[in-house]
Amino acid sequence: MTRVLTVIAALAVLGAGWAAAQRPQTRQGFWMAVGVGYGSTDFTCDGCTIDRESGLTAAARVGWTLSQKLLLGGDITMWNKDIEKVNYWVGNASLVALYYPMEMGGLFLKGGAGLSALELSGGGEPANGESFGLTVGIGYDLRFAPNTSLTALFDFLFGGPRDLQYQGTTLLSGLGYNAATLSLGLTIH
Repeated sequence: MTRVLTVIAALAVLGAGWAAAQRPQTRQGFWMAVGVGYGSTDFTCDGCTIDRESGLTAAARVGWTLSQKLLLGGDITMWNKDIEKVNYWVGNASLVALYYPMEMGGLFLKGGAGLSALELSGGGEPANGESFGLTVGIGYDLRFAPNTSLTALFDFLFGGPRDLQYQGTTLLSGLGYNAATLSLGLTIH
């Protein structure tokens, strides 16, 4: 999977010059994006050690264009994996800003803050907890149609410490995470 994502990212970078000449990178009005990929997550908690794990990711963003260089919106990024018959799910829901350093370029920086959630389930009622979350990322829009881009995005998510609750009982205290994700998706401008 890592090789496939590396090849896709390399092709996106190589095709960027050609695509820029073919389709202008204009941004205006409402925009939305969806993507899927792969990532790794590291968990931390008070008095425990949990190894970094790799799993699938999914993301969705919607928002409004303030200028050719600045977009504001909402972003949901999720990571999921089954580990020893337990399903681990983490996600950040953030208000984000996307900044394009070059007005007609496809490269952008993303940053935002909001809510992070974590859930563990093994067939019965899930254990879960919420806390604050931060999201930062770097991406590239490769325009292939007048209003549509193929978007490669590297995100880093941080979920602050929280108590993991199951039926009102604390199972783990101070449980937090950080996740590094690489995704490929579509953006409609």
